[in-house]
Amino acid sequence: MNEPTAKRKYTFPKEEHLCRKKLIEELFSKQSSSFGVYPLRMVWIKAAAPTTALPQVLISVSKRTFKRAVDRNRLKRLIREAYRLNKYRLLEQPNGHQVALLGIIFTGKEKSPLALVEKKLISGILRLTGTTVEASASPPAP
Repeated sequence: MNEPTAKRKYTFPKEEHLCRKKLIEELFSKQSSSFGVYPLRMVWIKAAAPTTALPQVLISVSKRTFKRAVDRNRLKRLIREAYRLNKYRLLEQPNGHQVALLGIIFTGKEKSPLALVEKKLISGILRLTGTTVEASASPPAP
């Protein structure tokens, strides 16, 4: 079990960022799926076949809710950090994952701490993969 953790890379390089306008428009079109895990909303497009490739990810915080750029940037930084540390849950699925494009939108009205953002992001990733929270928890120590 320790072998895969040694090989994990906790990075979020530029290649994983969703930047192309055409792909962003496709992500928010009618063919995408979404669900909410307050204070986050996950929007994704299903891949044609199960894959182990990294999905491109978009992170967004509303300017309407958070007027000050420092607040928006802090929340985006927290979401990026939580995703960076937990993306392995999506990538290390036994048969691959179904996510091609992923949008993580902060919909909360108040600033949230990293622990809450990370907990909800993990919950969202597990829901995307179809795993239950109990199945993904580490086994109890003997």
